[in-house]
Amino acid sequence: MDRFLVVDDHPLFREALQSAVRTAYPQAEVVEASSIEEAVAQVERRPGFDLALIDLSMPSVKGFEGVLSIRARFPGLPLVVVSGLEDPRIVAEAMNCGVSGFIPKSIKKAELTDAIRKVMNGEVFVPASYAPAPAADKSKKASKQEFSERLATLTPQQLRVLGMLRQGLLNKQIAYELDVGETTVKAHVSEILRKLNVASRTQAVIEASGLDFDAILKTGGKGAA
Repeated sequence: MDRFLVVDDHPLFREALQSAVRTAYPQAEVVEASSIEEAVAQVERRPGFDLALIDLSMPSVKGFEGVLSIRARFPGLPLVVVSGLEDPRIVAEAMNCGVSGFIPKSIKKAELTDAIRKVMNGEVFVPASYAPAPAADKSKKASKQEFSERLATLTPQQLRVLGMLRQGLLNKQIAYELDVGETTVKAHVSEILRKLNVASRTQAVIEASGLDFDAILKTGGKGAA
């Protein structure tokens, strides 16, 4: 039996998503969550969901933090962003996070149902109006190469901190895991942002999400720990 997780803070839209899922898969089990924290708890309690449909604008998270948190904790769980924000730049950023699709909330129920079927069949769904720039692929490869080179300048300890940022851990949680002071963690984060030439923790995590981070962690960074 197919299992779906619907994550949205609006009851009416959770109901609409659940209805679309059941239209496509009448026998499916659909579990609801009204926050990222509740979604994490649901997956930890009963892992094995086939797809999670998640609203981009959720309480207690900013931007893509919620999506990245779920991605980092449960890398094997396919995610689809369902959002009222349809700016092509937001769609592109979502796809850079490694999601399986981006479904606008404005589409009709039949289209929503079809989009869910496509993702479940292994396709990547994006709005019909979304068209990446033709030159994007080449510049994206160059950008990833540059980021990889900057990533290589991190010390082993900074790589560990970045890995924990990808898991959605807070500074105090990282400090506990590494058995260091929270001030030390803040210093590491500041240095990570400087070396990677990014403006925020979220941007650092988004950039790192497209790389084989496990392999990078095994090889370690440059410099002293």
